[in-house]
Amino acid sequence: MEFSRRSFLEVGAAMSASMNATVAANDRIRFACIGCGARAHELMAALMVHPQAEIAGVVDAYRGRRERALDRIKDTRGTMARVYRDYREVIADKSIDAVIVATPDHWHKQMVVEALRAGKDVYCEKPLTYRSSEGLEVIQAARETGRIVQVGSQGMSTATQVRARQMIQEGRLGQVTMVRAAYNRNTASGAWIYPIPPDAGPETVDWAMFQGPSGKRELDLARFFRWRCYQDYSGGIATDLFVHLCTTIHFLMDAKMPAKVMAMGGLYRWKDSRDVPDTLNAVLEYPEGFTVNLSSTFNNQSSSEASFLFLGTEGTLSVGWGELKYWPEGVREDNRWIVESWPKRLEAEYWRDAKVQKAEMPGLGKARLVEGGTEWREQGQDASIVHFWHFLNSVQTRKPYWEDAVAGHHAAACAHMVNQSVRTGRLVGWDFAKDDIGS
Repeated sequence: MEFSRRSFLEVGAAMSASMNATVAANDRIRFACIGCGARAHELMAALMVHPQAEIAGVVDAYRGRRERALDRIKDTRGTMARVYRDYREVIADKSIDAVIVATPDHWHKQMVVEALRAGKDVYCEKPLTYRSSEGLEVIQAARETGRIVQVGSQGMSTATQVRARQMIQEGRLGQVTMVRAAYNRNTASGAWIYPIPPDAGPETVDWAMFQGPSGKRELDLARFFRWRCYQDYSGGIATDLFVHLCTTIHFLMDAKMPAKVMAMGGLYRWKDSRDVPDTLNAVLEYPEGFTVNLSSTFNNQSSSEASFLFLGTEGTLSVGWGELKYWPEGVREDNRWIVESWPKRLEAEYWRDAKVQKAEMPGLGKARLVEGGTEWREQGQDASIVHFWHFLNSVQTRKPYWEDAVAGHHAAACAHMVNQSVRTGRLVGWDFAKDDIGS
């Protein structure tokens, strides 16, 4: 099926129209946001685009972020939200229908499971888990309670990735045997060295609330505001960036998990600010018959946005944020330099073969046009807005979107396999029977 620029834009338009129609027809869903950091503020802004969603409460360990969240809700909706002292108050509040979990990674599993057990639907920012085994607990809780879990890697809600998936499934690329994906940065902010608010201190930061299951340390504002840099709270590049890449690859390739992962990396530049690598490379082998190369560095911004290359026998697909490029393979056999080393009579016999002439002497065939590359750029709603539409639609229909607890578990587990391989220097295998990292 040919895919024109018009039909590409129609995919996004159809998604937007369907979203607006659903919004108008349903009652309001009351949300509370657990964690109000920078990404959570983006999520709240995206959620409030939907008329049937109400942010009724917030909780955060830093007073300034709570205040700004209340201002954002009031400025956007003209309504007041409640500030909860602790996430457990949110979970105990029966007036809250759903929660957004946008905390550091080490809190995710506990908060998600407790919210599900309390009868609430959950939107959890990626990664779903801090450890691979936690994914099985989330899946079990979701199944036993019948609640909706959606993970916040929003890429597959774009028209770009929806169409890329269709093209791969239609066979436009032929057999895909290799995928390359990169996510690079070269700034302090890109390396998570964020500015710390001037008023941060014991009076404004609830350090005990932040630490939770991570253990006990003295107040450290760098750890609080730059938590992605530390193993106590995050898996670093793998769980923050690779998890996005693996989610997209699983979605486009209809794949479950790699059977084997080998990774290397290290802390080469930002040594005074973290204990997780600033450069990481990994190779993943999937039983579906393809390998993946993942790479990321905080020391060069080439391909500064997430980018993918899907390499097939019939074509190549480049997938970026809001950008899709396709070009066909121009393959022609050429054994001339080989047969020219043969005896003359054998070379002559080789070129008299009709099959050889067709494959290696195109000048003898009929003139034809070869399709060139095609490029599309996405327009319309931000991916987070559309991703929330999928979640709201799931809450209303009770039918989970693709990125449910299982998909979230598998994407996060890829990242955990990468980190384990880096730590041990060994190949890490996946146990498909127990759906967890092999022993």
